[in-house]
Amino acid sequence: MQKKVYGIDRNHAHPRALELVKEDFFWDPADDLAPFGSDDGDTAYFEYQKWREKNPDAPLKDCLIWTIESVGEVSFEDYNDKILSKEKIREQVFSEDFDDYQYIFTLDISVIATGFGQLVDEGKIDNEAKPIILLAINRLLLWSESLLNWEHAERFIKNLKLLIKILDKA
Repeated sequence: MQKKVYGIDRNHAHPRALELVKEDFFWDPADDLAPFGSDDGDTAYFEYQKWREKNPDAPLKDCLIWTIESVGEVSFEDYNDKILSKEKIREQVFSEDFDDYQYIFTLDISVIATGFGQLVDEGKIDNEAKPIILLAINRLLLWSESLLNWEHAERFIKNLKLLIKILDKA
């Protein structure tokens, strides 16, 4: 593992991560549409690193469960394929009683940053964690498509699709 620095940094990433991820957006700490560029993604990566220091041999899935239950305030058992309903997401986006930014964007980007944080620091993503990360990416794809006239949707969707390809290779 490379020397720890705060935030995403190509210069301190695992060589395997550098080999797998050539896209500049991934490494941009100021791009809100990148895994680590939003405050939420940055915080999730930092929290992952703290968790990993305390749990050096634990599977990534344990950290993802902790992330989902703390950030999303939802049971891990409820974070499953049922959240991938286009109709449900659209209903949540337009509901005044549901904070879709917190319970979709923040939660899912936190899952993504946590998962890809392992890639950046360790050069791999545990196989058991990949379906959870893919679920988060797929829900953000549906969420992005539900935001009417969101000027950044096209680029965000492109970035998410690139993350799926990277996840597959990791």
